[in-house]
Amino acid sequence: MPKTPIRFGTDGWRGAIAEDYTFENVRYCAQGTADYLLEDGLAARGMVVGYDMRFRSEDFARAVAEVLAGNGVRAYLANKAAPTPVLSYAILPYKAAGGIWITASHNPSSDNGYKLRSSYAGAADPETLARVEKYIAAAQEAERIQRMDYDQAVRQGLIQVIDPDEPYLEQIARLIDVRPLQGAGWRIVADPMWGVGQGWFPRLLNGASTVVREIHAERNPLFPRMRRPEPIEENLQDLFAEVRAWNAHFGLATDGDADRVGLVNEKGELVNQLEVYALLAYYLLEVRGLRGPLVRTISSTAMANKLAARYGVPVYETAVGFKYVAPEMLRVKAILGGEESGGFAFAGHIPERDGILAGLYLFDLFVRENKTPSQMMAHIFSLVGEHYYDRVDRRMPPEKRPEVIERLRTARPATLAGLPVREVDTRDGFRYVLEGGDWVLIRLSGTEPVIRIYCETTRADKVQPLLEEGLALAGL
Repeated sequence: MPKTPIRFGTDGWRGAIAEDYTFENVRYCAQGTADYLLEDGLAARGMVVGYDMRFRSEDFARAVAEVLAGNGVRAYLANKAAPTPVLSYAILPYKAAGGIWITASHNPSSDNGYKLRSSYAGAADPETLARVEKYIAAAQEAERIQRMDYDQAVRQGLIQVIDPDEPYLEQIARLIDVRPLQGAGWRIVADPMWGVGQGWFPRLLNGASTVVREIHAERNPLFPRMRRPEPIEENLQDLFAEVRAWNAHFGLATDGDADRVGLVNEKGELVNQLEVYALLAYYLLEVRGLRGPLVRTISSTAMANKLAARYGVPVYETAVGFKYVAPEMLRVKAILGGEESGGFAFAGHIPERDGILAGLYLFDLFVRENKTPSQMMAHIFSLVGEHYYDRVDRRMPPEKRPEVIERLRTARPATLAGLPVREVDTRDGFRYVLEGGDWVLIRLSGTEPVIRIYCETTRADKVQPLLEEGLALAGL
């Protein structure tokens, strides 16, 4: 029977549970990873293994640990579901070769996934992932999986159960003093979206006059009332309502594995992720006085470039995905790396998206500047001009992919929504850079059968026309 091809997309391999995401295929992934570690002489360092709150994630993680143990690779297995940044940070104190996370992040409830992290506690680079894919394919071809019984592996020390929380909490204390935030007297609503972010903001911020109230704060792998646990407007209606009802100062949402953040202002309105990038860049450059490069994906905001010019620092652009952002952050010693989907990483920490730390930094910005989120965005716009952003996602059958790519490859639009096209960037999809720095990006998702049309413009009346012309270019 043909085996499921395992391909690492934008951030790991993801599949439909019981269809292609099976125990057999997860074990093949673990076997291929073990073979890669053995070949490169990294096996003695072991791997951290963690998981989220999706259906049977803990059992898939245990299966991974058994395969690693069967190959003589120690597995540092998390003792509970934990956020991706918490797990990633745990790689460092254990000096592990990397980490394996059982999570599908923001995918629909039907899915689960397999994320691979490197020794620097960030996403494995594309070259490493390509090599691991080959090892997985070879294991599938040979129908070879080496396993050790869980209890036996524990007795032999090849599976070591760990608590990943403490090292992360110690790191947070080094990065930010939360005591002024605890005493600020603000009301915050947190929405962990039924995922592993639950409990973290109350744990870090409650105890004095600030109060964090949570919604959707229990495990529910069905993610009720949302198509997927992603901090986008359609999924945040309950958070909007709670912020307004409680007269809260702002709201924070984290996605299924808590590596992304969403911000809701005091009016119960979404602050989009491009605006959040600008807020965080301003916080690091102006409030904290840091100087260093910014890294952003091509789907993120041009406001980064305008802020960077103001503070005399460079900006480096990458393809979409932290497997590109993380290595670039390390290469250029960046102070901030970010992407359009709400993932941000910071200097002095790990090159990994961290929705928890991003939320704390946003709160620190508001308190230090004594401004509400709306007032802070008004200040940012006073520096760089107003920017407008939107995105459209459309399901697209995989068999249509070649046809759409060919259609876009041969398209040569001179204008979009009446704006001259100055440049076409094809490093990841098709990005049309327009007169004045506005842009439209058409990109096929690397993790699901979806095509996305993004745009950012300084002209409010151009948002919908640009999105519509992007859909027309793709034949949709």
